[in-house]
Amino acid sequence: MLTHLLRRYKPWHILGVAAPLAICAAPADARDAQTIIGQSCAACHAAEGKNSWSRISHQRKTPEGWLMTIARMQTMHGLVISDEDRRTVVKYLADKQGLAPSETETARYALERSLNTVEHIGSEQYNQMCARCHSAARPALQRRPAKEWEHLVHFHLGQWPSLEYQAQARDRDWLQVALKEMVPLLAKEYPLDSKAWSDWQRHKPQPAALAGRWSFSGHMLGKDDVLGVMTVSPAGKDTFKVAMQGRYADGQSFNGSGSALLYNGYEWRASVKVGGVAMRQVLMARDGEMQGRMFEETHDERGLDFHAAKSGSGKLLAVQPDFVKAGSETELTLVGANLQGKADFGPGIQVVSVLSQTPEQVRVKVKASADAAVGVRSISLGRLKGGSLAVYQQVKEVKVLPAFSVSRIGGNGGSTPKVEGRFDAEAWSQDTSGKPFRVGVMPAKWSVAPFDERAEEDQDVKYAGKMQADSGIFTPGDAGPNPARKMSTNNAGNLKVIATVDDSGRALKGEGHMIVGVQRWNNPPIP
Repeated sequence: MLTHLLRRYKPWHILGVAAPLAICAAPADARDAQTIIGQSCAACHAAEGKNSWSRISHQRKTPEGWLMTIARMQTMHGLVISDEDRRTVVKYLADKQGLAPSETETARYALERSLNTVEHIGSEQYNQMCARCHSAARPALQRRPAKEWEHLVHFHLGQWPSLEYQAQARDRDWLQVALKEMVPLLAKEYPLDSKAWSDWQRHKPQPAALAGRWSFSGHMLGKDDVLGVMTVSPAGKDTFKVAMQGRYADGQSFNGSGSALLYNGYEWRASVKVGGVAMRQVLMARDGEMQGRMFEETHDERGLDFHAAKSGSGKLLAVQPDFVKAGSETELTLVGANLQGKADFGPGIQVVSVLSQTPEQVRVKVKASADAAVGVRSISLGRLKGGSLAVYQQVKEVKVLPAFSVSRIGGNGGSTPKVEGRFDAEAWSQDTSGKPFRVGVMPAKWSVAPFDERAEEDQDVKYAGKMQADSGIFTPGDAGPNPARKMSTNNAGNLKVIATVDDSGRALKGEGHMIVGVQRWNNPPIP
């Protein structure tokens, strides 16, 4: 039902998850939001005082969390609200009852649509009681007092009465565990009132500080490193125009423009068209930096990690590529803001020439001596330090990233697109003491193989999809029954992902695991 609602009402507009309509709209002032809540919500949520309502005023959530709440009110309780009013209310609540930056740090992968993340939140009981139906991040991205967590337990049981008969519920007295053990735990771990939130409200920065030039660095799985400059211009209260000029390591341009909306002083949501492709930015903007993820509107798996520093801040973000082989020459690009001075890569690394230098990028040619000390070292540019460079003699191991992933069949005339598998080959080496260290992402030859005997018997390699040998991008098969398969089953599969890296004539292999699953029918803003 939620997916149907999102398609019908498109409430994700404001969040940089789909169409740019609402993200470009200037938010209304707080009085308008209070009026809307009073007229549209107060029939069920009693007023408790000035700008305070039952249930509503006793929770704190991210913008995506408040959007999902309003969507649930529409689908389950018949709330009638316009797109414009929904945008206004979400903006107001996310600003007034949001989360402090430190309260979102451990679960931002869910907001950023990094859906192949293996979660490490909470205890085993938390994972069984809360994270067996949705991500562990969803409750971790909201705050409530004990009474509200108790209300949430009762809501779950009332809305999904078969819950107690499902796996990891029918083997225990689920309701009593939820009320007597989980409610106190959630109230302690995720309380409504916190020092982090009160401190943030007092010291929330002015949004005008975000205007200016931002130097950015990033990396896209199955593609390469990217760098460039993003220009941010004020367009109204908490709204901005965005222009990007950049390039991938292979020279392909990364240029685009769009608009952004800032929630709660740091939650940056932007809609940007890059090379004609609609993309979203979900970033944390704080202390002269923006960090998070940028991904395609209709394919959130096609995304890149994004890190930017504001002009004048004096920040060395990264070096691309971030490794060099002892005894070789290569070109390196330092990315950051207010870059000046000479680059220093440590003993055994000589800067042969400076190819170009701007405040955002310094491109140099370096030579690593054959006896340069191996390992990961810090680098500097003038008085700036940041980023790191790996020096290696030989690749010892190759790891496939992500180690475990899910792609999904789709298309074939249906409404749900395919979800690709996208992979990197990460090289590792060893220092003189035998301690492993990360070298970096290297080119590889890619293939897939059956994960187990059943996958081999079912010919999953043949039917589940195709791996691009040079890129590490896997395109799943079509959705729907396949008459060529046993019992006309669909094109799901269970595969090994194999990367082969050539290190000076030595072939090293790494393996990952990919499930090719069915369509992702339920795709809420927070999974």
